[in-house]
Amino acid sequence: MIYLRRNHVQDVIGELYGVSQATISRIISILTPLVRAATACEIPTREQVEERIAGRVVLLDGALAPVWSWAGHRELWAGKHRTTGLNFQVVTDAFGQVITISRPIEGCAHGMRALEESGLKELLALADAVFADKGYKGSGYFTPRKKPAGGELTEAQKRYNTQISAIRASVERAIANIKAWRILHTDYRRPLRTFQDTFHAAIGLYWFKLNRRSA
Repeated sequence: MIYLRRNHVQDVIGELYGVSQATISRIISILTPLVRAATACEIPTREQVEERIAGRVVLLDGALAPVWSWAGHRELWAGKHRTTGLNFQVVTDAFGQVITISRPIEGCAHGMRALEESGLKELLALADAVFADKGYKGSGYFTPRKKPAGGELTEAQKRYNTQISAIRASVERAIANIKAWRILHTDYRRPLRTFQDTFHAAIGLYWFKLNRRSA
C-alpha cells in the first residue's frame, strides 16, 4: 500500500520496516498481482458502464502515467508531455463522478488512436453528449476551438472555449484524485513488464475506496 500510494523508492520502504531493499522488491513482486486479482471485482463491468453512459452527458480526458525511459521503447514517448509513459483514458459524468478508467496503452498514442485502442469509442457512442479536449478533435464530441494557422480566435470562439473548459474541469479534478495514487503520477521504476499489474492494482484499490465511500 505504501508503495502504490506513495511510490517511495524500495530502500526507503525497507528502512521503515527494518528489512532490505531486496526483501521489499520480492514482496512487491509477489503481492501486486494478488492485489490486482483481489480488487478486480470492484471495477465496474462493461454493462454497468454502458448503463451509466447511455443517454447522458459525459466528460472524457486522457492522462499519462510516467515511466522511466527504457532504451528500445520509443513507443512510450509522449510528445505532448515531453516524457515517457503510458496513456489511460477517464470518463466521468457531468459532475465528475468517475464512470470508467481504460487500460493503459503506449504513450505515443494520443487522442483518437487512444480512444480506439482503449475500447471506449463504442461505449461513448451511447452518450447523449461528450465533452473532451482538443486531442479528440474530429470525434464529433464537444471540443475547444483551435486557433487557426496565422490567425486568432473570434470573441465568440473564445467564450465557447471558456465554457468548454469550465465543463471539463470536473474530469480534470477526477484525474487528479486518481493520481493521488502516486504510482500513476511519478516515474515508474520497476521493469516495464510489471507495469500492467501495478496499474490495475492501483486502479482496483481506487475503486475499492470509492465504492466503500459511496456504500
